[in-house]
Parts: sequence; C-alpha cells; structure tokens
Amino acid sequence: MFVDFWNFQLSANDVLGRSFRPDWSSLSRWLGVEAAALISGVAASELQFEGSTVYLSVGNGAGDVRLREWATRFLDRVAGVTVVLKERVKKKPPICQSCHQRVETCCHCGAALSLTEEKGVDVAIATDMIKLAWDDAYDWAMLVSSDRDFIPAVEFLNAKGRKVLHAGFPPRGSQLATKCWGSLDLRPHLKKLERS
Repeated sequence: MFVDFWNFQLSANDVLGRSFRPDWSSLSRWLGVEAAALISGVAASELQFEGSTVYLSVGNGAGDVRLREWATRFLDRVAGVTVVLKERVKKKPPICQSCHQRVETCCHCGAALSLTEEKGVDVAIATDMIKLAWDDAYDWAMLVSSDRDFIPAVEFLNAKGRKVLHAGFPPRGSQLATKCWGSLDLRPHLKKLERS
C-alpha cells in the first residue's frame, strides 16, 4: 500500500469541509481488507497484508516540526506502517512572461510570495512501486492518491502484469482510477476512519 499523505489528507479535508483526523492505527489494515474485497474471486485466497508506506513532505516551519515529530514518533511506530519523509523546498517566485523579472510580491495586497513545493514524494512513490514490483515483492498494490502524475507508473506496472488498486475521492483522480485495475471510493468511509 502506497499512501500519498498530503494528497489523501487535503482531499479528505475538502470532502468533509473540515480538518480530517484519520485513525492511522486502523487505516492501513482497513484499506488492506477493502483491497482484498475488491479482488476476491480474482486473486489467490492467500492474500497477505504486508504493510503500507506513507510518504509525506515536511518543511521547517513550527507546524512542520510538529508534523515531523508525529510522523517519526507515532505514525512510523504503527504496526504495518513505514514513513518516508521528504524535505519541502522553497520554490523560486514566478517570472513575468513580458519583462522576465521575478514577481516577489502580490500585485493585489503587496504580501511577499513564498511558495513551496514537494520534492521527491511522487517520485519516491513511483520508484518504490516499480522497485518492489521488480523485486517480485507484490502482485497487487493499492495507491492512495488522486494525483494523475502516477498514471505512467501504473501503466508500466500494468504492462508488467502487476495490478494496482486505486483509493481516492471521486471525481478527483478519475484519470488515475481508470488506469488502475480497480478503485475504492473513500468518501462514504471517512467517518469510520476518523479518530474519535
């Protein structure tokens, strides 16, 4: 199971219209059970949950320090969960297409533009999916993301006989979902997957 943390978290927040607090202690196993139900009758009955990897990016802000501590002190210790942290880096301000100068402040309010971008999360997920398939570590995998950047990796895995299941929030990720073997709509399950 490959979980794109920020894509999952922000999509769930958007669906609920509030901050979603997943119960990470049970989420991965629940996803494993749902994946098995999707493929029942197709795959061998001896399916085995091997765990999930949660990929997330963190920066240097106060909230990021707390997130890093939570990810390494709690989430990485949940049974069956491995955490991959990637550093978020500052992105250069946009460049005007006419004069080719950097746009350092907002032309409306004058605030400084400080953009960040994830570096390496999508690449790490795609690389691990392909590497583990190459190592013959799985026949079936679940990808929890709506990011269509994963389509080439899924198409490659399809061509190599690996099956990827998609878990997401339709209609987000519909292009990715159509490339996957099967899909799980997480929207109706969010309340039971939330910490109380």
